[in-house]
Amino acid sequence: MDTEKSQEFHVQGRRDFVKQTSLIAGGLMAAPILSKAASFSGSGEVIKIALIGCGGRGTGAATQALSTKENVQLVAMADAFPDRLSDSYNNIKEALGDKASRVAVPESNKFTGFDAYKQAIALADVVILATPPGFRPIHFEEAVKQGKHIFMEKPVATDPAGIKRVLDAAAVAKTKKLNVVVGLQRRYQNSYRELYKRFLDGMIGNIVSMQVWWNQGDLWVKPRKPGYTEMEYQMRNWYYFNWLCGDHIVEQHIHNIDVGNWFKGETPVTASGMGGRAIRTGKEYGEIYDHHFVEYRYADGVVMNSQCRHWKNATSKVDEEIVGTKGRIYCDRAQIVDHKGKVLYQYDKKAKENNPYQTEHDELFAAIAKGEYKFADAERGAQATFSAIIGRMATYSGQIIHWDKALDSGLDIHPATYAFDAKPPIVPDADGFYPYAKPGITKYVG
Repeated sequence: MDTEKSQEFHVQGRRDFVKQTSLIAGGLMAAPILSKAASFSGSGEVIKIALIGCGGRGTGAATQALSTKENVQLVAMADAFPDRLSDSYNNIKEALGDKASRVAVPESNKFTGFDAYKQAIALADVVILATPPGFRPIHFEEAVKQGKHIFMEKPVATDPAGIKRVLDAAAVAKTKKLNVVVGLQRRYQNSYRELYKRFLDGMIGNIVSMQVWWNQGDLWVKPRKPGYTEMEYQMRNWYYFNWLCGDHIVEQHIHNIDVGNWFKGETPVTASGMGGRAIRTGKEYGEIYDHHFVEYRYADGVVMNSQCRHWKNATSKVDEEIVGTKGRIYCDRAQIVDHKGKVLYQYDKKAKENNPYQTEHDELFAAIAKGEYKFADAERGAQATFSAIIGRMATYSGQIIHWDKALDSGLDIHPATYAFDAKPPIVPDADGFYPYAKPGITKYVG
């Protein structure tokens, strides 16, 4: 976009990217015994957890980690803001009820500021990375460097340069046998897993097209308060700034795009589309769009049509539909039908569906407690994230975006300095409005 910078540096191409993830494309990895390089050796001792990012999702993720049946304890917390950390600490204790003793974070282990993550990570066996996604590559690198097991929320970056950093760190994580789970929870949801098994068995034949949706109403806005620097305002109202959020096509619609990639078994080669700011045009909405429509094309010509929007009082739909030569899968219904409408398979969601947010943590901590190396989701998380990023680049520019060229662009939309008195990469005009991308005018190199 107008405010995004381009830098030249070499990153691996799509073929290598896909090759890296081929071992995990269909599900869980084999489970070799955990290397002693990992910080926790599965000896039955307390598994110490650090929470990095104490907003709503971080609070929820920590609560779920502490609700597993393993011997776990929250020992450290970090956030940019003291008030957010304090609220999270209290909310986690309240949510845990009779397990509140699992929160053992003394004041000396509560860290705030941009560099707080380093101190918290050092105190843990497992770290939960749940800050705004723009910080994910930096925090993931540090957690891997310190040899920690990791749960990190999606998306894992907001630009191509961040994807490159995640991929490099993921390769190191593998050599250290660090378990990494990414919060793409449909991969841990019973109904999706059962649908995927039947897809592999050939129930719908070969995929000919896919449609994915994340259409919902409006979201929260954090108002600007007196005394905020521009950096603090953007950090608190982070959803509306791309260096922090990536736009809602990246932050939320990634789930549906990931399902398409999962069933297709590969990533798209191009993205083209349209989008804009039709409803959400106020200065409080920063620079992001309120709707995107993207046509993703895979190497064999199969197309995935993707749409997401935030329009109050408009029809909501969050779902995926996968069309094959012999039938189609309706993911939200957990149903497979033939082309005449005959139901071939119906998963009983009412009786058998799980809470995938909890299952992610149950399976991760069970593996760690047993000393197993079982999860390497980081590359897959990078694939899904980058698919969404090229969708954003397509709607912002109005151009066809090629996966390889976009990845090789090295586009970096982050500030040069992380500090509350530093200048963010985008600033408002004299009337308080932020510049935003305009198709046909906004250009990307590569």
